[in-house]
Amino acid sequence: MKVVLENLTKIFPSRNKKSGEEVVAVNNFTFTIPDGKLIGLLGPSGCGKSTTLYMISGLQKPTSGKIYFGDDDVTELATENRGIGLVFQNYALYPHMTVKQNIMFPLQNLKGEDKLTKEEMLEKAHYAAKLVQIDELMDRKPNELSGGQQQRVAIARALVKMPRVLLLDEPLSNLDARLRLQTREEIRRIQKETGITTVFVTHDQEEAMSISDMIVVMKLGVVQQIGAPQDIYDDPTNLFVAKFLGTPPINVFEGRVEDGKVYMGEDMVMEVTGVEDQQVFIGIRPEGFILDENGPLKCQLSNVEVMGRDVSIVSKHESSVNPMIRSIIDADHKLNVGSEVVRYSVKPHKFFLFNKETEERMYYEVKKNG
Repeated sequence: MKVVLENLTKIFPSRNKKSGEEVVAVNNFTFTIPDGKLIGLLGPSGCGKSTTLYMISGLQKPTSGKIYFGDDDVTELATENRGIGLVFQNYALYPHMTVKQNIMFPLQNLKGEDKLTKEEMLEKAHYAAKLVQIDELMDRKPNELSGGQQQRVAIARALVKMPRVLLLDEPLSNLDARLRLQTREEIRRIQKETGITTVFVTHDQEEAMSISDMIVVMKLGVVQQIGAPQDIYDDPTNLFVAKFLGTPPINVFEGRVEDGKVYMGEDMVMEVTGVEDQQVFIGIRPEGFILDENGPLKCQLSNVEVMGRDVSIVSKHESSVNPMIRSIIDADHKLNVGSEVVRYSVKPHKFFLFNKETEERMYYEVKKNG
């Protein structure tokens, strides 16, 4: 099911009656979610991602704009008539019911032509349970299950009606790290197996990047960038997006462009064309550093962390916005850990320039010698 969001806006009244300032939670969001794809809504707390999800579900009504499921305008349609499956952060299972009863519950409310026999409901419940691999737990109560198992029950309950659209609101945030990894892989498997269009809300960029076909990065109700996860990582549109995606995060420096040369402090790190003289922010991905004893970037070595396949070098530079610079180097490269200084050259495709005032990305070409 294709989902179209057209100029979607949500404004909440001010909590402060004196100031009267309204809160724009989502601002003019336009996007088409392709049929059968998993889309990640990504951003920090308060960016409007959950509000967007609740408007798609019908739990909140847009201030303006339209929502279409396929060709159907569902903007004014009640939640129960939209054909959605919704999974919340807190599972919301009925404690007095068994797993089987929890999963069957949405089917018991069907009326008219959609009404099912008990045998049909049991069949659908067992199919949904098998899909999330909890079919052997059907007679247990929620308090007899682990957090990960409870989350699977919640997903099965959302899937049992085979919804047109599946909506997941921070579904993994209550799980420990290992369960989170396992459950997100399960969500991706289930989504591919069923082909249900899915919207997944998270503040965890690693989650969003690992399972989404496309991600939407949001900030203060405004969409910053939409695209395939790797494309956004490789080609961020502004400093916010560059900083939000990536583990370890991008290293940010204050710098300047003078006569086609990019400086960080006294270090001239790259020659470029297409950029006027100005103050800039410089972003370098951790994997964008190349150990080079004659390299133009000179940093003070703080620590070396061996991580098996890779080595993480922690260093300092006077122009760094963050207290520490973290660079990831292949473990095959040997570093003199007794040295006080480490020198780098940088990979141009991992080196970004941003306008100092607007923080928008500035595009350049590397100057070729000769």
